[in-house]
Amino acid sequence: MAAQTNEVDSIWMQRALQLAERGLYSTSPNPRVGCVIVDADQQVVGEGFHERAGEPHAEVNALRQAGNKAKGATAYVTLEPCSHFGRTPPCCQALIKAEVRRVVFAMQDPNSLVSGRGLQALKEAGIEVAGPVLEQQAYALNAGFIKRMTDNLPLVRTKSAMSLDARTAMASGESQWITGADARQDVQHWRARSCAIITGVDSVIQDDPKMTVRLADCQRQPIRIIVDSHGRTPAQAAIFDQPGQTIIATTEQAKLDVALIQRASDVWRLPEKDGRVDLHALQAQLAEQQCNEVLVEAGASLTGSYLMAGLVDEMVVYMAAKLLGSSARPLFQLPFERMSQAIDLTITQVEPVGSDWRIIATPNFK
Repeated sequence: MAAQTNEVDSIWMQRALQLAERGLYSTSPNPRVGCVIVDADQQVVGEGFHERAGEPHAEVNALRQAGNKAKGATAYVTLEPCSHFGRTPPCCQALIKAEVRRVVFAMQDPNSLVSGRGLQALKEAGIEVAGPVLEQQAYALNAGFIKRMTDNLPLVRTKSAMSLDARTAMASGESQWITGADARQDVQHWRARSCAIITGVDSVIQDDPKMTVRLADCQRQPIRIIVDSHGRTPAQAAIFDQPGQTIIATTEQAKLDVALIQRASDVWRLPEKDGRVDLHALQAQLAEQQCNEVLVEAGASLTGSYLMAGLVDEMVVYMAAKLLGSSARPLFQLPFERMSQAIDLTITQVEPVGSDWRIIATPNFK
């Protein structure tokens, strides 16, 4: 049993979570973690966060800043300190060596190599361990990492833009631009935090997108995945000219032009279902690539297929204050015939973004 916590612990853990969020775009495939070290007089003597895989963890960065002042202090960590040797030494041993008096954690590590072992090592060394504190906030920050550790699947987030009458493009395919510049800039942050961006071959043919992160502080480009069951992607598509990897996800039987194979960073030949790429197999492949969060930026067909497969964890929908008319294309292709097939949603956020609205929802699959 962990020791009890108090209101002061929540205040310092909130600061640790703010530090952890600084690694939102850079830590993959590792979790986002922050650490604050506070002395007996409630003065911060060290702060740190995990910046990127292979580099020091949050606890080590905070301990380096604290130096000898860490002795007898309390360390607030957003994730249970690791207890195993990976690319870096175990953090629990660093805390023990620094002789901190107390460690407060936000949540236990879901990684089976760590879970509970780090906390136990601290206790055995005579360090008081308290928590969890602000567990739900810590969970939300690393939902993708947690899902990959527990279910061996990445978190799937879909991004869509629609008019007030839930249309995404004119019947001709014309769609630029439904939403305003602020909403399009906001999308860049969802891309930046993702390990992979998934789109469909129809979107590539229709819109010739680049699917890149265009932020000034961008430190990496997510993997770009084109779901193309029959090898229809144009070899000259702009998406192949961008920095980072562009991968074709296709079926084992598909015939791909040599030019297309040469342009792609890789070709994933996956099992098929109903003549198309099995999306469950694709998600498993992404987990093998250590992807924590993936963003599906696709048309009505592929996004609808993800929903029909029950693979969507979160939906981000931008709604513009305009009407495109009844002949325009729908938001999703969901061939439901009965009310019992409807997918219930829990709306978690509705916020204005410039002249548009951003709606975040979680599907409640039956």
